[in-house]
Amino acid sequence: MQTGVGSGASEHVDVVVVGSGFGGSVAAYRLAEAGRSVVVLERGQAFPPGSFPRSPAEMGRAFWDPREGLYGMYDVWSFDGCDSVVSSGLGGGSLIYANVLLRKDERWFVHEHRAPDGGYEPWPVSRAELDPHYDAVERMMGASPYPLDRPAYADTPKTHAMQDAAAELGLDWFLPPLAISFAPYHGAEPGPRLPIAEPEYGNLHGVPRRTCRLCGECDIGCNDGAKNSLDFTYLSAARHHGADLRTSHEVMRIRPRAGGGYEVDYVHHDTTAKAAEAAAEAAGTPVRTIGCDRLVLAAGTYGTSYLLLRSRRELPGLGPALGTRFCGNGDLLTFLLRAKDRNRVQPLNAARGPVITSAIRLPDEVDGDPLAGSGHRGGYIQDGGYPGFVDWLVEGADLGDQIGRAARFLWERFVDFFSDAPDTNLSAELSELIGGGALSVSSLPLLGMGRDTPDGTLRLRKGRLEAVWTTETSEAHFERLRKTMQRIADVLGADYSDNPIWFRKRVVTVHPLGGAPMGRHPAEGVCDPYGEVFGHPGLYIADGSALPGPVGANPALTIAALADRMCMRLLDTGAGPAATGGAGAPAAAGPQLERPRPDATSLAFTEEMKGFWTPGAGDPRTGARGDAREPLSFRLTITADDVDRFLDDPEHTAGAEGWVEAPGLGGRRPVLRGWFNLFAPAGDQDRREMRYRLHLTDGEGRPLTLVGWKNVLHGPPTRIWPDTSTLYTRLLEGHSEPGGDAAARVLGSGVLHIRPADFAEQLTTFRTSGPAGLTALARFGRFFAGELWEVYGPGG
Repeated sequence: MQTGVGSGASEHVDVVVVGSGFGGSVAAYRLAEAGRSVVVLERGQAFPPGSFPRSPAEMGRAFWDPREGLYGMYDVWSFDGCDSVVSSGLGGGSLIYANVLLRKDERWFVHEHRAPDGGYEPWPVSRAELDPHYDAVERMMGASPYPLDRPAYADTPKTHAMQDAAAELGLDWFLPPLAISFAPYHGAEPGPRLPIAEPEYGNLHGVPRRTCRLCGECDIGCNDGAKNSLDFTYLSAARHHGADLRTSHEVMRIRPRAGGGYEVDYVHHDTTAKAAEAAAEAAGTPVRTIGCDRLVLAAGTYGTSYLLLRSRRELPGLGPALGTRFCGNGDLLTFLLRAKDRNRVQPLNAARGPVITSAIRLPDEVDGDPLAGSGHRGGYIQDGGYPGFVDWLVEGADLGDQIGRAARFLWERFVDFFSDAPDTNLSAELSELIGGGALSVSSLPLLGMGRDTPDGTLRLRKGRLEAVWTTETSEAHFERLRKTMQRIADVLGADYSDNPIWFRKRVVTVHPLGGAPMGRHPAEGVCDPYGEVFGHPGLYIADGSALPGPVGANPALTIAALADRMCMRLLDTGAGPAATGGAGAPAAAGPQLERPRPDATSLAFTEEMKGFWTPGAGDPRTGARGDAREPLSFRLTITADDVDRFLDDPEHTAGAEGWVEAPGLGGRRPVLRGWFNLFAPAGDQDRREMRYRLHLTDGEGRPLTLVGWKNVLHGPPTRIWPDTSTLYTRLLEGHSEPGGDAAARVLGSGVLHIRPADFAEQLTTFRTSGPAGLTALARFGRFFAGELWEVYGPGG
């Protein structure tokens, strides 16, 4: 009998994080580091090095189905149009993914409708906004490309084969960043099986780790600990800062709590129960409840969507976007078989190396690349791999050759039996019987992904999750991948083979996305661009379900970067009970940007400026020319969430996100919160200012404010370009509010400029979102031109 449902929480914390994948682990670390009390509820178990299954008996129980007494890490789903493999365990998908940390391509942050079947894909964030968070995740995960140029790792035939094929076909080949330890510490010489030096926050498993030994076992769990999976990085750091990581805790339902915050119902699985006891255990386990001020859903695309759909009655107003924009990130698995070079077996050795070592990028029509072709959606093709023991299965599949070898062996033994001098040394014959491994050594899986159409839906049917999706609206994408893979096969002298289920136009995806997509307003998304659910303050989504469309590249890094960005906003705003319990998070400052109206149209553009500043200088011009000057630059995305409100506002205030970069500040620093004013009044009738106010921290976590202004003064039209492209800046101590700059200590000053080439690129970055995009863009253009005429025109 279930107990505890609705009976109130037996404990209370600042933050509960549901799931420990790329979003949940980042959130747990960032919030625990800031002093919040954090509990992570992970349904799966912990898997230290050496515990991942390898034998048939172990692999047979490596799947997730508590009703059958199975608590393993593979959770396999089968739906109309696709099958999916996701993970259950401490570290989520990082336990079984192929370690690739690629950023979403800058121009693939689209905002588009696809005819005739929809496929609405609005990305309310930009690459500039995510870049500093990409940087942070890459550092934490120890991302580095495969060291193909180092002697210990140079002998990787599949990598060289992919490079050669790409060169022959004129394709863009490269070595992507991988979250793998090839060297024992940063800067050391790479080499297999070397002891790994642990970071200051330690290793939550307490088990020694060793560098990559090229065994191809990444996707079935690394028993050496060479993978920099989330349990060794973010989760170990989160526990170091006090996070409570609870495994075998499965969340069943969520609901708002009276007075604010949320309650979470969960069960604690007894993983020692025998299979015969599992059904009774699953039905009779008491339901417990924990309360929290902030709730972060990071249970994966299927887990989070299921929780929200199941809790819809308790969470009214979730809106029509719930369950929409589901896709598989364009995943496609194919195979190259029997590669030959001049009629000789060409070794590809899929079992040597990490699962993925290299990638080929296919351009998208939005890249402006003439090779992409009209209507082509971008994608990636990556070399695959598998454990060495799979070679036996591959050879076993080659029945024709195997039967022939067996027949010859038996015939020769028959002749020997009646011979006067039978051969008593069977080594050569046994070697021939086993064979040369020609099929396995010359075969290679290819992994494709890209921008498929996010027009699938997730829904509940008789209490179970159901996905409705088809490859039909993404047929051009899949055909492009298949044809390119066939060309690679031709160059390598290999036979091309589709996945066996492709004949039914089904795919296997390991990257399910969507279901609770982000958007700029409730009609467009379930949550806002920072992951906070519309209408439910303090409820956040931090996993692949929040993505409004495919990443195109491997999505792990983008999910983690969005979670990092979410946490910076959550901590910076400081609103709500959770903000009172910890240290370090600055309170919100500056103009308060209201949430846009549901029918609002937004406008955004990206701006990049570069120049110099001098620490200690008070005057910007002096700082730009000083002998001790240092480089200073920023890249910002300026967003007016409601164009009508922005233009009607006398100060014309918009939000600013992105990064500021200066060596003296610790490199590239994310903007925690930023504001931009366009043509704000500056006292005189013929004077305007473009103002910037950016809150950030330096490399040691000290709060800073970058304030900047462009002087738009009456003068000849030749002054338009220098005035609007020159930004005078000061760097202030602390997070300064408007009106408080005079009391803030000036740390330095300088001048930034926008170059003509960057301005030309800026013009291509304008994006609108909402029901009246063209009208809003035209009105903005008329306002901009009108203001310039007002100041620089003959009557100004």
